[in-house]
Amino acid sequence: MISIKVPTVGESITEVTLLKWTKPEGAWVDRDEVIAELESEKATFEVNAEQAGTLHHKAKEGDSILIGDILADIDDKAAKPAGEAPKPEPVAAAAPTAPSSSAPVTSVPNNVKATPVAAAIIADKKVDTNQIKASGFAGKITKVDVLDALNNPGKIQFAGQDLFSRNVRPEKMSNLRKTISRRLVEAKNTTAMLTTFNEVDMTGIMQIRKQYKDKFKEAHGVNLGFMSFFAKACAIALTEWPSVNAFIDGDQLLYHDYADISIAVSTPRGLTVPVIRNVESLSMAGIEKKVIELAGKARDSKLTAEELTGGTFTITNGGVFGSLMSTPIINIPQSAILGMHKIQDRPMAVNGEVKILPMMYLALSYDHRIIDGRESVGFLVRVKELLENPALLLIAKDPVASLLEL
Repeated sequence: MISIKVPTVGESITEVTLLKWTKPEGAWVDRDEVIAELESEKATFEVNAEQAGTLHHKAKEGDSILIGDILADIDDKAAKPAGEAPKPEPVAAAAPTAPSSSAPVTSVPNNVKATPVAAAIIADKKVDTNQIKASGFAGKITKVDVLDALNNPGKIQFAGQDLFSRNVRPEKMSNLRKTISRRLVEAKNTTAMLTTFNEVDMTGIMQIRKQYKDKFKEAHGVNLGFMSFFAKACAIALTEWPSVNAFIDGDQLLYHDYADISIAVSTPRGLTVPVIRNVESLSMAGIEKKVIELAGKARDSKLTAEELTGGTFTITNGGVFGSLMSTPIINIPQSAILGMHKIQDRPMAVNGEVKILPMMYLALSYDHRIIDGRESVGFLVRVKELLENPALLLIAKDPVASLLEL
């Protein structure tokens, strides 16, 4: 019998949470096969079988387990069960003949997840998906959810609850959520945090994306998003305003001659902030590829502790959720965080005329102990200038001024 113990995942981490078993009790596991997913206060990681054999669980999903405790036993003396017959190769099936009374074509918005039956009912009955409370896995709408909405028009039901329910559900905080809570309170209590605002005309960036998005995707295999523009603009501004890229360490200031930019990513288990290293040295495509890689790992709970530590500045985009303006909280020990927001057409005065422009509010929260008003406002104005004149992102200067050596 082999005992699988909870491995050490960091110097300060003493316990982890068992998120889920990937192999059921009594199942046969091969050597190095993933048997469980654990979550520490910093990251999620997998546990592999050290030997082949029959798996015996020693903890339940959701349990908190100390580092070094036994997670599972593997009976390496057990006989391997007879294998399943090999699956036949897939054969292309002939296209089915449409029945004489075929069901209506489903028409469910792309951002709405629904089972096939639920989608068919939604399309047939023209149900407003905003009036449906999803109860399926990962927020998926089920057949029961749609029928509940049809039977109770205009009345919203919580998942699995009757109308006029007064149910309260206790749920244990995960280690990740505990860490988020502790760090946010620590940031509020230990920094002299202020926020300064500005707004940016996104016309130039939107024109570039419209003109080059197809060629960019063809050349680099990724979409041209907004984050690469903002990350590159911040990296340039950080070189010009070094205090925004510095930490307080006791009675010293630690200045960073590189831009490791943390990108806030929302996941079902909470907020994670993976780091893009040396943004100043990356191309636009390099930034976009890294954003996609880290966001994918965050959603799949595959981020390592190294990918979550060491950032010098943070960008968070509340605009993807519809936020028009907010005051983001500093990601300690960093000294500043930039908040992006929703792009919204607004009437703006341009050379004495009113024009409708795609505008975005920017918010820079900063630690006033290290960053003065001049630095914070100067940094944000520089970011605005770079975003409104994307050509400056190439050499950080006006091309004509560079030509004239001004």
